[in-house]
Amino acid sequence: MENREQWSSQIGFLLAAVGSAIGLGNIWRFSYMAYSYGGGAFLVPYLTALATAGIPLLILEFAIGHERIGSAPLACRKIRPGWEWLGWWAVIFVMFGIVLYYMVVVAWCLDFMIYSFSLAWGGNPDTFFFKEFLQVSSSPAAVGGVRLPILTALAVVWFINWAIVFRGISGGIELANKIFMPSLFILTCGLVIWAMNLEGASTGLSAYIKPDFSKILSPRVWIDAYSQIFFTLSLGFGIMIAYASYLPGKTDITRNAILTAAINSSYSLLAGLGVFSVLGFMSVSQGEELSKVVSQSIGLAFVAYPKAISLMPGGRFFGAIFFFCLLVAGISSSISIIEAFISAMIDKFGFRRRPLVTMLSLCGFAGSLIFSTRAGLLWLDIVDHMLTHYGLVVVGIGECILTAWFFNCSLFREHLNSISSIKLGKWWDAMIRWFIPGALGIILLTDIATEIRKPYGGYSWQAVFFIGWMWLLATLAAAVAIARKKWRSKPY
Repeated sequence: MENREQWSSQIGFLLAAVGSAIGLGNIWRFSYMAYSYGGGAFLVPYLTALATAGIPLLILEFAIGHERIGSAPLACRKIRPGWEWLGWWAVIFVMFGIVLYYMVVVAWCLDFMIYSFSLAWGGNPDTFFFKEFLQVSSSPAAVGGVRLPILTALAVVWFINWAIVFRGISGGIELANKIFMPSLFILTCGLVIWAMNLEGASTGLSAYIKPDFSKILSPRVWIDAYSQIFFTLSLGFGIMIAYASYLPGKTDITRNAILTAAINSSYSLLAGLGVFSVLGFMSVSQGEELSKVVSQSIGLAFVAYPKAISLMPGGRFFGAIFFFCLLVAGISSSISIIEAFISAMIDKFGFRRRPLVTMLSLCGFAGSLIFSTRAGLLWLDIVDHMLTHYGLVVVGIGECILTAWFFNCSLFREHLNSISSIKLGKWWDAMIRWFIPGALGIILLTDIATEIRKPYGGYSWQAVFFIGWMWLLATLAAAVAIARKKWRSKPY
């Protein structure tokens, strides 16, 4: 049995928490949402969601891990034994779902970083990405073979994650984030300054930040703002609970939660300046409207940006740095996901870290292979939608119900106030009890109502059920089964 590790410094913990929060979506998803939902006006619902749901729930997850001193399953068990399954479900579907396909996307970033030096995508990045690189099949059922360039990069990415998590908290994850996060911020600032000096950058910046308040009158905008905040802060993953459990007794929890949220959101805003400066450059240089060069989500990073890289002076170097930033952001998030599961397994069964990390990395690499096939993008889309729109939201609601309805969450508030410089009032209890589960419940019901009318993404009902719903249910069944296993004699 191993002694519970600890961060060597609070700044190390903060950088690790920020590293978990800042991921690929900060660079491409936030920027596209801001552009689509009223530019600068989108900050109204975004910051409202951050203040009323993101920060309170992040504080709760930090409090659960720190006060109960345990990973998500152990902390849930200490609050109410019958709810241990909730903690296991979070770390299982994140480890054996989200991280499996997330690693593949990070592998794409590694490939494209290398491709940037030769502009391998040629004059048509769209065709290159979908038909030559991914070779996307016609349906999820047509799995096809594994793509060798993706497989090779995937092995490298899993090896890097293994090497970091293998070394533990202070010597691995903390040390890596002390290098990753400052480097990421410096490189991103450099890219933004470079991009903002491109011809036509002002066109993109105007579209990005010019407020159109009429768009925020739509309920969909507010729902998506709350969804973005929930996902971007790694809430419901079990990560922040595990990370907080490694903190010493005297820690300014509330301040760290606010700083984590503020740094994460500030990075999204900063990255958006660079993204839309480049898109403005593309618009002007090609003589096209901005709306025709903007792509959503994955297409923004792997189609629109490569095209811009081919057009701009010094594009090869710019492209290599851009995809390196994506690589760093991806790895800083993926190591946190692995650690959340590792922490839970050590807590429950007393396994030794290093053999467990090695075995888990090998299993994770094998599980990622399905997403590196020709049907990988289609499987990724379905699994990602089901796990993030249903799994994470249900876990978030469950955390609120567990702590506010089956436990006295004011005890967590008292614990936080005894060690934090920023004091919480009873309003925080009310947010956890009523507002946050209500907001997440609206998101959940809206998605269910939408998908009752037609299957997600235009896929067949069979594909959505057997790939998406079955994945979700299988991880839930595994969580219940593990929760029924006996604990080691002396859990923390």
